[in-house]
Amino acid sequence: MTPTSNAQAPFNRLLLTGAAGGLGKVLREGLRPYANILRVSDIVNMAPATGTHEEVQVCDLADKAAVHQLVEGVDAILHFGGVSVERPFEEILGANICGVFHIYEAARRHGVKRVIFASSNHVIGFYKQNESIDGNAARRPDSYYGLSKSYGEDMASFYFDRYGIETVSIRIGSSFPEPHNRRMMSTWLSFRDLVQLIERALYTPNVGHTVVYGMSDNQNVWWDNHLATHLGFQPQDSSVVFSAKIEAQPMPAADDPAMVYQGGAFVEAGPFGDDD
Repeated sequence: MTPTSNAQAPFNRLLLTGAAGGLGKVLREGLRPYANILRVSDIVNMAPATGTHEEVQVCDLADKAAVHQLVEGVDAILHFGGVSVERPFEEILGANICGVFHIYEAARRHGVKRVIFASSNHVIGFYKQNESIDGNAARRPDSYYGLSKSYGEDMASFYFDRYGIETVSIRIGSSFPEPHNRRMMSTWLSFRDLVQLIERALYTPNVGHTVVYGMSDNQNVWWDNHLATHLGFQPQDSSVVFSAKIEAQPMPAADDPAMVYQGGAFVEAGPFGDDD
């Protein structure tokens, strides 16, 4: 895939955190056209992809000094690192809360002016599926994980207002090869559309702090992206092609959180540590 903004030259060096994760593996390949050098990082070591201009750097996002070293010399940051599922708060704290602070502080100190933040639909997970919301809707996080992403969006807003660091916060729906259930028919984001959205987030000027819902061109959606039209994101895929496969699944109970809440099962995960 090549940049849709053909007049735009690749960045010299992009940083991708969380590169060993599910979406990180997809983006290691998808981001190659947009950077002369792609610096990839995770808490575990990775081998550089064969035949690519990759820099691999192990980094614990909870380690402030390590994050500052990681960010030095990059032109933009794609922050996909951290815990990506619901866990006890103590496990969320280091990577998702301290980590996002360290990323923005390092961006400030090293003069990085563009961050793409992997936020989540779990920032608004307690809205019901019969409600339609846009990027200005009050946040209703459904989990400690959702709380951490809500904090990250506040961090992005603060660092733009105070230091001029621009961020596109992508509230990612469900980005998998295909939707797994009825809820994901509304929240699905194809890998192709994810890469296109990131391309627009990198190259669109004057984004300030933009919140955009990461979803493909699905039929029945709950999210309205009219506040992010300046990005020019035009999803190419739709979950409708999987309709027959999903409709063949047994129908969940009407009170199943996956049929009621936009955040699905996250609204009832935990609590943790009650037996301590």
